[in-house]
Amino acid sequence: MSKINRDAQQFYLTAPAPCPYLDGQEERKVFTHLAGDRADALNDILSQGGFRRSQSIAYRPACENCCACISVRTVVDRWKPGRWQRRILSANSDIIGGEVTLEPTSEQFALFRDYLAARHADGGMADMSMHDYAMMVVDTHVNTRLIEYRRRGPDSAFTGRGEGPLIGVALTDRLADGLSMVYSFFDPDLADRSLGSYMIIDHIMKARREGLPYLYLGYLVDGSQKMGYKARFKPLERLMPDGWRVTD
Repeated sequence: MSKINRDAQQFYLTAPAPCPYLDGQEERKVFTHLAGDRADALNDILSQGGFRRSQSIAYRPACENCCACISVRTVVDRWKPGRWQRRILSANSDIIGGEVTLEPTSEQFALFRDYLAARHADGGMADMSMHDYAMMVVDTHVNTRLIEYRRRGPDSAFTGRGEGPLIGVALTDRLADGLSMVYSFFDPDLADRSLGSYMIIDHIMKARREGLPYLYLGYLVDGSQKMGYKARFKPLERLMPDGWRVTD
């Protein structure tokens, strides 16, 4: 008689639901829980296998009739800012992203709500409450950082943090081989700064300073304009059937 290994990681499959990226498609996800002493190591392994984290859940697409979602990561050591990225760095030279205590604040939530209203008013996160937002931040069993972006102040060179109103926020996991941007949002009234791209560039540079080889960006979705921006942060590795491959 076979014996059940009760310590084996359990994976589950969601029911079909409308795809948030491609009209007329249905999505399914395979997911598992990240908890306990093994959570960090498991998050490393699953991230390398194309999973993403949302709170204490790791998931990846498992759609029956579509394979448009491709996991991508920037190769940090080989990244060089192009002309448009240098312009973004210059435009945001007065901003600094500093790590803060992993605690949600009302200021973060207000910025989060403004961002959703301007960019994703019809998305699945549009009705999130303060409690929902707080759980997004603190419901983690892995090495997670909360980074706030503000304008540089006279003491920023010493504190590593900015001053004044909150401009952007990034929730980021620290993996064994890189940083993984879980979720980020920013002031939608500062569109001329390209803050979303700036935060990605800033994370590439943070990973480089820490000696980490990759920045995980999530899924590049062929046919989805809202996810196409990730292709601009080259050199980009895509997770193919035979492993990670530089395709850009």
